[in-house]
Amino acid sequence: MDNLVKNYQEVIEKLLKEYEVFLGEEENVQIQLIFDQENHHYLLAEAGWNGIERIYGTLIHLDIIDDKIWIQHDGTESGVAYELMEMGISQENIVLGFKSLERRKITDFAVC
Repeated sequence: MDNLVKNYQEVIEKLLKEYEVFLGEEENVQIQLIFDQENHHYLLAEAGWNGIERIYGTLIHLDIIDDKIWIQHDGTESGVAYELMEMGISQENIVLGFKSLERRKITDFAVC
C-alpha cells in the first residue's frame, strides 16, 4: 500500500473515532465504526431504539478511490470535507461524491 493511501486511512479513522467520542453513548443506541481497510470503505453508523422507534443509519461514509477521498454521505453539521482539510488533506484530493457531477464542477473540490 502506498504512503498516500495509508495516510488517508489514518486521517479517516482518526476523524471517525473523534466523532464516535463526540456522539457519546446512549442507552439503547450503538455507534458503529466500520473500517474496511482492504477495500477502502469507512463508515460511522448508528443502530438501536428510542422507545418503539428504530434508530438506524449511516452518519458518515467515506471511500478512498483513485488516490482521493470520496465523501459518499455526510450527515454532519459542519461538513466532513472541511474537517479533512483541517487535518491536512488538500481539497483537490476530496470528492463530494454525494453531489452530482454537474454540482461538483462548481465547487472548489475535486470533480472526478
